[in-house]
Amino acid sequence: MSSKGLGSKTEYQRPYSRVNSVPVQDCGTWTEFIGWAIQFQGLGRAGELNMPPAAVTNLGYTPPDGGWGWAVVFGAFISIGFSYAFPKSLTIYFKEIQEYFSVSYSEIAWVSSVMLASMYAGGPVSSVLVNRYGSRRVVIVGGVMVCIGMALASFGTNIIHLYLCVGVIGGFGLAFNLQPSLTIIGTYFQVKRPLANGLAMTGSPVILSTLAPLNQFLFDSFGWRGSFLILGSIVLNCCVAGALMRPVNKSIQRKTIDESSKCESEAEEHAAAEDTSTHSDNLQTDDQSESKGHSFVQKFIDVSLFRHRGFLIYLIGNVVMFFGFFAPVVFMAPYAKHQGIDEYSAAFLLSIFALADMFVRPTTGFVGNTKWIRPRIQYFFSFAVSYNGICHLMCPLASGYTGLAVYAVFFGLAFGMLSALLFEVLMDLVGAHRFSTAVGLVTIIECGPVLLGPPMSGALVDYFGDYKYMYYACGVFMLVSGIFFFIMHYYNYKKLDEERRKSKATETRNSDEAVELKMIQDDRTMNETDE
Repeated sequence: MSSKGLGSKTEYQRPYSRVNSVPVQDCGTWTEFIGWAIQFQGLGRAGELNMPPAAVTNLGYTPPDGGWGWAVVFGAFISIGFSYAFPKSLTIYFKEIQEYFSVSYSEIAWVSSVMLASMYAGGPVSSVLVNRYGSRRVVIVGGVMVCIGMALASFGTNIIHLYLCVGVIGGFGLAFNLQPSLTIIGTYFQVKRPLANGLAMTGSPVILSTLAPLNQFLFDSFGWRGSFLILGSIVLNCCVAGALMRPVNKSIQRKTIDESSKCESEAEEHAAAEDTSTHSDNLQTDDQSESKGHSFVQKFIDVSLFRHRGFLIYLIGNVVMFFGFFAPVVFMAPYAKHQGIDEYSAAFLLSIFALADMFVRPTTGFVGNTKWIRPRIQYFFSFAVSYNGICHLMCPLASGYTGLAVYAVFFGLAFGMLSALLFEVLMDLVGAHRFSTAVGLVTIIECGPVLLGPPMSGALVDYFGDYKYMYYACGVFMLVSGIFFFIMHYYNYKKLDEERRKSKATETRNSDEAVELKMIQDDRTMNETDE
């Protein structure tokens, strides 16, 4: 009986065995087995080592990267736009509300702070609801909540009333708009995800550039109480946006190299159980803790993320950054009015800022999706954070309306770059399948600096009687966090490269052992057949 060559098409049969604790059953021909071994050991997994996306996630289906996904992006454009633009646009009313209730700069700043903090604190709640009911229902409920909050605020008799209605109720409504919109984009897009995120995040400047002059017109026509009622009805457009967020069809052809091969199917299922993303192999204990976690907390909150190196870098840097992130926008119009600029011109500064922001967000998405930037997109984000800090440090040097307009342009570019990348880099670090939980954890922790940042800045204005110290403080916070990101991501990328090289060497050795074991099993089968 002649020996079977390595490239023989003859079928082989062998009993159930294990290679590295992975079931290996009938796999067809020798050629198919070797292909499976290489595929399973990670050497040929869709070009993973050279693939531009920094995070590759086994979702169990192929995201369409288009089709109805662009309608979902449009819905996210609206809901994300209102989530970020709404608190900023309300600053148009701050000067008048401050005089109406006779409160200080820091007290009036709490309105936006409480709203933004509630939006961030509602992240985990939103994550649980999205996982349970889907993005569509949560976004619709969020739009209704903001409408109710603004309607109740229009009857407010003191500043505490505004904190509760605009801040808490409206803020939680915005949380139910923001996080589901970010999550559903990750289910529709993978290759074009940076572009889709960039386009969706463009909603913030587009809506802000519309709301800023509109709010000034509404205030002149109806006062701040009537304006709040009208704004409550306008924000119901989020319900329309939520209706567009149809769940993705997960019955799309699954990502397998050869669906007819049983071994490849088993290998892919095994890989899907252990694979998180290119960057989620920071710690090898993540999957073990997830498999053991059956408690209520572990069911809804992935606490293993706190042992994820990239996630911790992102979280620590963002906590510092958010102390100086929103205050410059919140105080832009009041700062202009403080310098003697008329109300409409001060409001137009927000429109200038929003137009620059609007231009740079999709551009950032295009640039971030290129093969030169995406493998190291964390450096791009670090640059955007540092650029924001430099803009704030230079702001006190701007004099007159022309100087503030120039600052608004450069600040809009910097803010847009950062905002377009803010959640994309988190998804890059943890993968799309863990993003919903990760963004929930991030937002609840960030609500502290988001809540305290603007009031602390307002306290500096109250103490010194000048806005320049507030801008200096915000610039330092942003610049320090930007430098931190540069250093730590350099370290993270270096460690990831080392881990990848070690993993590749181990996989090569295991692949050779698998082939050798197969040869031994085949020889044993041949001998038994001859006997």
